Amino acid sequence: MAKVVMDSGKYVRYTPEQVEALERVYMECPKPSSMRRQQLIMDCPILSNIEPKQIKVWFQNRRCREKQRKEASRLQTVNRKLTAMNKLLMEENDRLQKQVSHLVYENGYMKHQIRTAPVPTTDNSCESVVTGGQHQQNPTPQHPQRDANNPAGLLAIAEETLAEFLSKATGTAVDWVQMLGMKPGPDSIGIIAVSHNCSGVAARACGLVSLEPTKVAEILKDRPSWYRDCRCVDVLTAIPTGNGGTIELIYMQTYAPTTLATARDFWTLRYTTGLEDGSLVICERSLTSSTGGPTGPPAPTFVRAEMLPSGYLIRPCDGGGSIIHIVDHVDLDALSVPEVLRPLYESSKILAQKMTIAALRHIRQIAQENSGEINHGGGRQPAVLRTFSQRLSRGFNDAVNGFVDDGWSLLGSDGVEDVTIAINSSPGKLFGAHGNSSAMFSTFGGGVLCAKASMLLQNVPPALLVRFLREHRSEWADCSVDAYSAASLKSGAYAVPGARIGGSGFLGSQVILPLAHTVEHEEFLEVIRLDGHGFMQDDAIMSRDMYLLQLCSGVDENAAGACAQLVFAPIDESFADDAPLLPSGFRVIPLEPKSDGPGATRTLDLASALDVGPGGAARSAGENTTGSSYNLRSVLTIAFQFTYENHLRENVAAMARQYVRSVVGSVQRVAMAISPSRAGPQIGGPKSLPGSPEALTLARWITRSYRFHTGVDLLRSESQSGDALLKQLWHHSDAIMCCSLKPNVPIFTFANQAGLDMLETSLIALQDITLEKVLDEGGRKAFCAEFGKIMQRGYTYLPGGICASSMGRPVTYEQAVAWKVVDEEENSHCLAFMFINWSFV
Repeated sequence: MAKVVMDSGKYVRYTPEQVEALERVYMECPKPSSMRRQQLIMDCPILSNIEPKQIKVWFQNRRCREKQRKEASRLQTVNRKLTAMNKLLMEENDRLQKQVSHLVYENGYMKHQIRTAPVPTTDNSCESVVTGGQHQQNPTPQHPQRDANNPAGLLAIAEETLAEFLSKATGTAVDWVQMLGMKPGPDSIGIIAVSHNCSGVAARACGLVSLEPTKVAEILKDRPSWYRDCRCVDVLTAIPTGNGGTIELIYMQTYAPTTLATARDFWTLRYTTGLEDGSLVICERSLTSSTGGPTGPPAPTFVRAEMLPSGYLIRPCDGGGSIIHIVDHVDLDALSVPEVLRPLYESSKILAQKMTIAALRHIRQIAQENSGEINHGGGRQPAVLRTFSQRLSRGFNDAVNGFVDDGWSLLGSDGVEDVTIAINSSPGKLFGAHGNSSAMFSTFGGGVLCAKASMLLQNVPPALLVRFLREHRSEWADCSVDAYSAASLKSGAYAVPGARIGGSGFLGSQVILPLAHTVEHEEFLEVIRLDGHGFMQDDAIMSRDMYLLQLCSGVDENAAGACAQLVFAPIDESFADDAPLLPSGFRVIPLEPKSDGPGATRTLDLASALDVGPGGAARSAGENTTGSSYNLRSVLTIAFQFTYENHLRENVAAMARQYVRSVVGSVQRVAMAISPSRAGPQIGGPKSLPGSPEALTLARWITRSYRFHTGVDLLRSESQSGDALLKQLWHHSDAIMCCSLKPNVPIFTFANQAGLDMLETSLIALQDITLEKVLDEGGRKAFCAEFGKIMQRGYTYLPGGICASSMGRPVTYEQAVAWKVVDEEENSHCLAFMFINWSFV
């Protein structure tokens, strides 16, 4: 019986009926108000002898007990996780001790070999010691004579695969090196390691999940649900074994990560069986001429890759859940791709992120969804949101790869091979069972067109670039193209947009509406609302908002080998679960850092060697090129999809080609601006002082012209020394910048450090910024009105206002001074501006 303390120090005992009545109220309202408690006493006669204060104390105690119960349950869960993790760490410690003993023994043997001359011997013990060295990293068993085309022969291959997989998962068959940042703990994803000095690339993971082994095995076997690069998995043969296991012959196709490489496929044997300790094992390896077995299906458009013994060891955990060991070991035939792309196929970190960690994260995601720990927006079930993410990623991969059996074919180029155009005249096959795509095409017939390009980025963090593209859509997107894509969801026709003009292609603002995210926030699914007043068609403004379904991933700069991706597709405001999606977007994959020092610092287009623009190939003489240790290369792939009607196909192709080139140029400018080797203090350290003779001369002209026109010294003490003069100008507190004498579109040519900070750019990228883009409408009108006065009188004062940095951030200033800079012969050279007391809003 429940009891509560009275003021007199005695206890009040509640009858079971009273407790039941209070519990019913507690379930509805754990913290009732004073009025609610009074009403409770009046409504329940059995509580009439209980004072309101005692009722209040009962609810306080009840909330306290509930809190203690939840805390006890949480601590029990944490304790189970820690116990399991401790067991996992002890096993890992034992494995490492074995590896250390093995290396010490091998080291001693090698020292002995060096001291003594090699003597031929038939003693097999020496051979066993030698094979315990480097060759044991990838054992190649000598297969006995067998017929691998019958079940008995396949079972022999399966048992060998099982033994080799277990030696990698729990033994020392591969030298594993733990990935940085992957520290074990009750809330961590697990212990992640990558291979060192072995053939192919390999990754290994150990982790805990709150799902039973059979459920984990079911999820892991469904590879397309969690491996985003998996195009299809076909089980061609399934053979039961006498020990209760299953042998499956599997053909798998994977997507190429970029347009510059060929996709891979695998022909493997998968063996599912149980161990004596109750563990469940799923192991897999390729069937080749050396292993034996039936020959896989031919696929001339794919490169056949090899899967070395890999798989999953799933062990039941005390108290529920499972301990999972994952090993992925593949040889992707890196020699078949261009040399610059080989790091994509030779990096164990990329393999770990794409396969090993992805599998473990997917299982943990489902486990937490089943337990109700994750809240999703939009009123949709977690499985539906996961399906949206998979469809966006798959649609983008389909566009990048353009497989012929999906209906894709190449369209002729316009003479420049920088952008590839592919068309698909079978949209029904492309969209599959997801909705009726016929509404997207008129009675004239049509299809889907994809414009895509790839390029190499230098010294640009992939996560930072994708995060900028996500948050600053106005820097690269064109509203008329967005509106054309949105109109494809309707049955009505929409004119093909024309050329993108300058930076005025995006007039509306964007609002990010989150839908879902993964457990570790490495992937976001969201709806983007673009304000309707930004879309124009035939000079008429559309008032209707536009919506995009967007998937953003890989924005953690500390995740080694992670691919950063931004994929989006137009949708209706209330889109159905099976709505057709036509994804477009960006993918940035890091390459291994070069070890031969800094490379070129400009963006290169691998397909066409596109130029960055004026000044893009060289840096200012004084700009520090060796101070930054950041030297990362990455591959950027861009793909945009559009629907078309047959009679407008050429027009849409021309628009798409021009638009992708425009986006490429915008991304190049952004990449140069955010590169740590050139960015400002907010990204990569202090800017260096430009020390070329041209800069010294320009500094002298700027200060002399200011004094000549205004009668006031620009600097406090104008020294005769050019270096000292330039240094004072460079470190001036106000933003000083120069632009060309072009009244229509003045382009910036120089800025001091405060000016570069205000514009959020670098000296190289400065040349791509126009005065029109920086000033707001009021500032542009004031400048145009005063331009004649500047050329005649030499200077003018502009009122304070708001301008914008190259990143789109608003900047306020109290006043601006504009003056004409003249050279030694009094000829007009450029215009100079000084923005006084500027600050970011």
